[in-house]
Amino acid sequence: MKLRTIAVFMAAIMLFVFSGTVFAAEKAERAWPESVDKYVAAAKKSVTVIDMAAFKKIAASKGDAVLLDVREPDEFKAGHVTAAVNVPRGLVEFRIWKTVLGYPAKTDFKKKIYVYCALGGRAILSAKSLKDLGFTNVTAVDMKFADWIKAGNPVER
Repeated sequence: MKLRTIAVFMAAIMLFVFSGTVFAAEKAERAWPESVDKYVAAAKKSVTVIDMAAFKKIAASKGDAVLLDVREPDEFKAGHVTAAVNVPRGLVEFRIWKTVLGYPAKTDFKKKIYVYCALGGRAILSAKSLKDLGFTNVTAVDMKFADWIKAGNPVER
């Protein structure tokens, strides 16, 4: 009887741990309320968006376009698209000028800028911010950076 009670108890503990792991994984994927997703979706409607396949062609022959990585510096150092410039999402409105465009020289508001991040949301919000600042040729890349790596695309470290 004791052995059966222990087995049932152990099974209950394992079920509790497993379900906690599942809930933690779901929470890790979505660590924000639905209102954030709605905010990003609204921003997405106001900017030009491309997918990974289109971005791959652009990254291969970018010309004078800017490939803007808006992830955090530690994410960027871990690996980024070749020739990308890092300006974190939280600072894009302030650092885009000197870092990317050579401010205070004449700013080219028509310069092609392709913005990407880890999942797409920060890229979309950054592209909207740049558009709101007057840039007319900004494109957000809606892709997961992990998929970029998984597909064997070039990554610089």
